[in-house]
Amino acid sequence: MTVHSSLQPAVDAWVHSAEAISEIVAPLSEGEWSGRSGLPGWSVRDVVSHIIGAECEALGDPRPIHNLPADLVHITGEKARYVEVQVDVRRHHTAPEMTADLEYTLIRRQRQLRDEKRAPDATVRGPFGQEVTLAESLRYRAFDVWVHEQDIRRALGKPGNIDSPGALVARDELLARLPDVVAGEAGARAGSVVVVDVTGPVEFMRTVRVDDEGRGSIDGSVSLGPTVTLTTDWETYLRLATGRTRAAAAADRVKTEGDPKLAEAVLRHFAVTD
Repeated sequence: MTVHSSLQPAVDAWVHSAEAISEIVAPLSEGEWSGRSGLPGWSVRDVVSHIIGAECEALGDPRPIHNLPADLVHITGEKARYVEVQVDVRRHHTAPEMTADLEYTLIRRQRQLRDEKRAPDATVRGPFGQEVTLAESLRYRAFDVWVHEQDIRRALGKPGNIDSPGALVARDELLARLPDVVAGEAGARAGSVVVVDVTGPVEFMRTVRVDDEGRGSIDGSVSLGPTVTLTTDWETYLRLATGRTRAAAAADRVKTEGDPKLAEAVLRHFAVTD
């Protein structure tokens, strides 16, 4: 139990997903570790390597000194290059090496979280090496680990935990970024109102409003006569918002009403993760 109770939901969500991943991958064969994950250039092994690397950095471990091969075509920017170092350094590890590395890292991380004494606003190293608050870091780690748990489950055909504590953290993280999608990336005009109605095991309705200054805000109130309404299921929302699928591929699972141009623009820019 952490000292600050406000941190506990993110910690609990992280533990739930981390333990689920450990259980899922423990019995995998070498061939299953090498199976495609659905993420460009990454196998199941690579997804787990990313999780191990991210948690090692959260622990304060030094980053590996490692030169990436020049032929990694899925590396398209500096953020991807930063993340890839922790992945590529483990790319040829065997199944026993991977499970041992994962188990040891998670044991260390759980001990750190259990003994956490810092305040929620304490500054720590966050994603891509930038400084963030401890509260932000813990929420992001819970979000990231749950999203990758779902990647692994899809790759292995082992669905589950779609409504776990991590799913609720992911919902809140993704929704917090939705106003920027609508008001910024999609270019919605002042006065525009976009409603997102999501069904399924994680069910919610949110309204994004664009004010006279062109800034977006989000709340749970009902809007009469919105500019656009998007209706979909939770898993489709997740896959769209995390860039796991594109709007064209999910067209049969997303119902749009209202201004077709704005709806198309919102869906085109729906992915909010790198």
